[in-house]
Amino acid sequence: MWQGLLLCSALTFAGFVLTYLPWLASSGISPLVTALLLGLIAGNLPLARHFTRTQPGLDFATRWLLRGGVVLFGFSLTVQQVFALGPWALLLDIVVVCTVLVAGYQIGTRLLGMDRETTLLTCAGSAICGAAAVLATETTIRSKPAAASIAVATVVLFGTLAMFIYPLLYPLTGMSEGLYGVYIGATVHEVAQVVAAADAVGQAALTNAVIVKLVRVMLLIPFLLIIGQWWSKQHASEAGIKTGTLVVPWFAFGFMAAVGVNSLVALPSALSQTLALAGQMALAMAMAALGFGTRIATLVELGIRPFILGLILFVLLLVGGGLLSRLLMG
Repeated sequence: MWQGLLLCSALTFAGFVLTYLPWLASSGISPLVTALLLGLIAGNLPLARHFTRTQPGLDFATRWLLRGGVVLFGFSLTVQQVFALGPWALLLDIVVVCTVLVAGYQIGTRLLGMDRETTLLTCAGSAICGAAAVLATETTIRSKPAAASIAVATVVLFGTLAMFIYPLLYPLTGMSEGLYGVYIGATVHEVAQVVAAADAVGQAALTNAVIVKLVRVMLLIPFLLIIGQWWSKQHASEAGIKTGTLVVPWFAFGFMAAVGVNSLVALPSALSQTLALAGQMALAMAMAALGFGTRIATLVELGIRPFILGLILFVLLLVGGGLLSRLLMG
């Protein structure tokens, strides 16, 4: 197992180093994404076929390190943040997430003819919190690595576009700086991308955007609980068997416990930062393992349709999210 974990660690370390380079540091691209890309490149090199002893470690990373990273992610959130902007902000996040998930799944599976795994992961990444949502959903439904990789790719592409488009649109919307921050937090994919886009608008926008985004991140837990049960019933129905077993992603309760502890106990700053870094490293190692197990030929087979779905969801968030933000929070 240690060979696979060592490989993931090396790819993750390289991913972190890359994100600190000046030309990449300002882009908002997280170490999760760079680790995935490095893993994808390394896994498709001719030399990779000789890395047969790495598989146990790679499996451990994509299963247990991923779950542990999601749990540790909870230490960056508090219940108080949910109530900071009032019930309307929570309602805004709920409506945005539900709309993107339901509409996106129908468009992907029925209109574009995509497979359910890729569609669901792409929708989860757009609706909730980018790559972290894709990874958490992937470990709940146990999808193929290529589906998760292509879903993360859509998050990177359209989240990066959002970082440039949202600040440019701000003077044209007539929104106050604070309201525009709410809009950014409710509609942009990744936390890092939210910070980059809102910071370009102003401090008031940044404060509101981060809070609304973190509340949106919390919606990942009820989503995982619901999707785990629904996915199990779908597969049981197709197989012609009955199921009465409640499918629960137990790491979701670890996430909730971490949020609870962080809400009730004032953790020392050093400890809080260490836990956040450990969670990010665990998720990045899982991404590296995911990328290493993905074959480019499989991504090519998925074609352009996931990116078309990602574009549709991006437009839905950009336009529909703006109208909804003004309606509920304006």
